[in-house]
Amino acid sequence: METPAPPVPRPAAPARPEIPITATAPVKRERRWSVAALCVVLAVLAGLGAAAAVTSASDRTKVLAIARDVPAGQALTTADLTVAEVSADAALIPVPASQKGAMVGKRPAVDLRKGGLLTTSQLSAGTGLGDDKQQVGVQVKRGQAPAGTLAPGDRVLAVTTPAQGEQQSAKDAEAPPSTIQAVVVTVSRPDASGSVVVNLAVAPTDGPLLATRAAQGRIALVREPRSS
Repeated sequence: METPAPPVPRPAAPARPEIPITATAPVKRERRWSVAALCVVLAVLAGLGAAAAVTSASDRTKVLAIARDVPAGQALTTADLTVAEVSADAALIPVPASQKGAMVGKRPAVDLRKGGLLTTSQLSAGTGLGDDKQQVGVQVKRGQAPAGTLAPGDRVLAVTTPAQGEQQSAKDAEAPPSTIQAVVVTVSRPDASGSVVVNLAVAPTDGPLLATRAAQGRIALVREPRSS
């Protein structure tokens, strides 16, 4: 009787590598914390923006602005002034809106342009151009005054010109013309023909004579040197 063969042992199965199990919960938790932190940052920025807007609004102040062009020397009226809101700026010193009533009647020393702010440096006591003198309006035609160069404060000579059709002798033609010293107060814009109206401040003794010659159209203006 044959002896049965012993059983052959099975080869051992290869060992399985240990694969770490990745937990997803911490990732979700980190994302939640990131979202929460982002929300906090956005909330802080929004708060800072709102605070800045409130601060900027509180720094704005009401001041006087120019509603329309005003030539130098012309008294300010209520219609010349309007109220504007601007941010506080140490570089600017505009007149507060609360002083509007006090500004009416004052005369600027320089031309004021529509849309600009009114500052105290633009104003002077009176016109500063001869308030103690008589003023005469003189209409001068093109060529009877320096074109575009006359400005308030300029000293000029009002020269008497010959009457139209007047015949002069050789002696009269060589004689120096009659002149009147004056100071320019205001200058109008040229009309269609190029004529301008110049308001002149003169001594009380010269006012009537200048007005008479101006009415006759016998005045030409010579500007004196500004450096003298």
